Amino acid sequence: MARSSLPPRHSLLNDPDLLVVYRDAVVPPTPAPGQPGTHSDFIPTEPELFVAVLDDGHVMAFNGHVDLGTGIRTALAQIVAEELDVRLEDISMVLGNSTEVPNQGPTIASATIQITAEPLRRAAAQARHHLLSLAAAHFGAATEDLRSEDGRIHLHDDPQQAIGYGALLKGQRHALKLADDVALKAVGDYRVVGQGAPRVDIPAKVSGELTFVHDLRLPGMLHGRVVRPPYVGHDRGDFVGHSLMHVDESSVADIPGLVEVVVIGDFVGVVAKREEAAIEVARRLKVTWRPVTELPELHDLEQALRELPAKHRPLLEEGDVDTALGQASHRLKRTYVWPYQLHGSIGPSCSVADYRDEGLTLWSGTQNPHSLRADLARLLDLDEGMIDIQRMEASGCYGRNCADDVGADAALLSRAVGRPVRVQLSREQEHGWEPKGAGQLMDVDGGLNGDGSPAGYDFVNRYPSNNAPTLALLLTGTVAPSDIPFEMGDRTAVPPYRYPHRRIACDDVPTLVRAAWLRGVSALPNTFAHESYIDELAWMAGMDPVDYRLRHLSDERARSLVAAVAQRAEWTPRLAASAERERDGWRWGRGFAYAQYVHSKFPGFGAALAAWAVFLRVHLETGRIVIERLVVGQDAGLMINPAGVRHQVHGNVIQTLSRTLKESVAFENGLPVSREWGGYPILRFSELPEIDVLLLDRSEEPPLGVGESTSLPGAPAIANALFDATGVRFYRPPFTPDSVRKRLHASRQTRAGAASLLFE
Repeated sequence: MARSSLPPRHSLLNDPDLLVVYRDAVVPPTPAPGQPGTHSDFIPTEPELFVAVLDDGHVMAFNGHVDLGTGIRTALAQIVAEELDVRLEDISMVLGNSTEVPNQGPTIASATIQITAEPLRRAAAQARHHLLSLAAAHFGAATEDLRSEDGRIHLHDDPQQAIGYGALLKGQRHALKLADDVALKAVGDYRVVGQGAPRVDIPAKVSGELTFVHDLRLPGMLHGRVVRPPYVGHDRGDFVGHSLMHVDESSVADIPGLVEVVVIGDFVGVVAKREEAAIEVARRLKVTWRPVTELPELHDLEQALRELPAKHRPLLEEGDVDTALGQASHRLKRTYVWPYQLHGSIGPSCSVADYRDEGLTLWSGTQNPHSLRADLARLLDLDEGMIDIQRMEASGCYGRNCADDVGADAALLSRAVGRPVRVQLSREQEHGWEPKGAGQLMDVDGGLNGDGSPAGYDFVNRYPSNNAPTLALLLTGTVAPSDIPFEMGDRTAVPPYRYPHRRIACDDVPTLVRAAWLRGVSALPNTFAHESYIDELAWMAGMDPVDYRLRHLSDERARSLVAAVAQRAEWTPRLAASAERERDGWRWGRGFAYAQYVHSKFPGFGAALAAWAVFLRVHLETGRIVIERLVVGQDAGLMINPAGVRHQVHGNVIQTLSRTLKESVAFENGLPVSREWGGYPILRFSELPEIDVLLLDRSEEPPLGVGESTSLPGAPAIANALFDATGVRFYRPPFTPDSVRKRLHASRQTRAGAASLLFE
């Protein structure tokens, strides 16, 4: 797909024989709607490029987001190929490189195809219209008498009379300012979009070409390692940046290849000629820290979350909730607790930095190129125009892992020694210091009316996060630790069902430990609460859980998806926990859940719709769960690359199963102790069930983000299946054998106690 060499950006802005579509740079740069800002005062001096057609007909296209293994490089190229009428293999996508692409914010919230692809699509269409006008002059024909195809334009009634895009551009430069109103292709005319296309990034990975930042080597490159403070995984408190007492450089003076020990505040790094020497220096360096005694106790997560200072943020109130609940025939209050979880990047984060007088070049696996550039400018006291982030692939993160942290580490060490420095974190550092997926607390108060309909819904959650500032900024004292909550608890905070009286709010709270977004953000725990609760209402109303959902869903697309998944799963209506099936200590159950991921700051906007039907068995004595079958449906509107969407659905399912059944960060004395895979198990391939994926064809609808939506219904569907199998509700993932066994035992004890009191 990509040529062996591509012209640099300055050539595209100045050289003849090409066509470029650009827009004036936005000052200050603004990310996509709902995305976090970059805290940048950088004033770009050059326009932002979207499409460049070169003199040989090859096309370069630019997008500010990055491909995290999601396949957006392929899907974006399909959009350009479709609107520009060129072959997919003639397009080179430039993603994420900070000096080359538009600033479109971090690659989060399933926003790439749904949001940031829109100006790229317009730019490609605008370029095609311009080329048609050039061809009209060339042929002396009207544009409506011409057809574009595979990078060539020909007369409609004489395909032999054709000219290539490159030939049309010879001897002149065409610069088009991106228009707001561009005639786009009708969906019915699509030939590339909507067709399954192989991922363009896979061949280089299979052949072992350089694609991952971990494999990058530069001439004269040195190797660095960092020594982190003892307050592992914490970025809030007076001790942050002020705990280092002494570094004994003599303790490592005898290690061959040592170049330098770098100390700035609580930042401690070492540089050596070889990687193994850097590892040895970091291991043996004697560092004295002040003891930290201010860490929160996290043994009881619910209590720890409730004790945090909170700012109440009402989101939505309709009807008279208090009166409705006071008059309910059956009142139901529930609390749901979601654990802290890791991104669990398979390879620890890595970056290579080259600091010179003329500026800094950083090779990084970041998902936030422009945000990272702004952070590095603050850290190094450099103008952002002197910093170039070259984005390379890294281990998957599904959110904010340590990629930005290690980039800042490498930049500081390279500045100290004046040479390129490669820094890779250890597994212990990656797990211990990554911004965790936040634990979350959700309280629901509601109930049923006499006719079985929902009486009301009073929902409040607590999502502790401060956006996890880049670690070096805190350790060096460049910025102060922040107690200001990052208001992201409102994703999918409103349930999709008709509650005539409802009150939705967030209690915004600061961090307990370092935390930022992880796939699904707060929407995944919020959905766990919503879908567990509606399932319990269905049971109290004496109705089948799917029928009850359909009765109280207003959105027709949601109803269609729920019905389609139920039909695919051969779901027969019955009351949950009413068909006890047991053999050899195993019980079988089924569960259902639905959600639409609503991203961006409240009220936000919806990404794809998803539903799960889960079939499982659980062993009553051991607590072991076996997922036997899944039917997973998704409505993503127009699918640019259905094959890519299917890949995303599978990835979401696998990760959600792991997070629901296994994953939870353990803490001791306020510190995370899940610092290696033995202490943080993830799903094994042998534990994968049959996954039946149903993708609804909605080509008439705009594309919706697919990166996270399928994750949302997974945990509640499993919890609801556990209830169907055992008659016991589960309110706190993960559902490990130990936690399931304890919950079942506690339920038996409660029932036995209640029966004893009744007998007396």
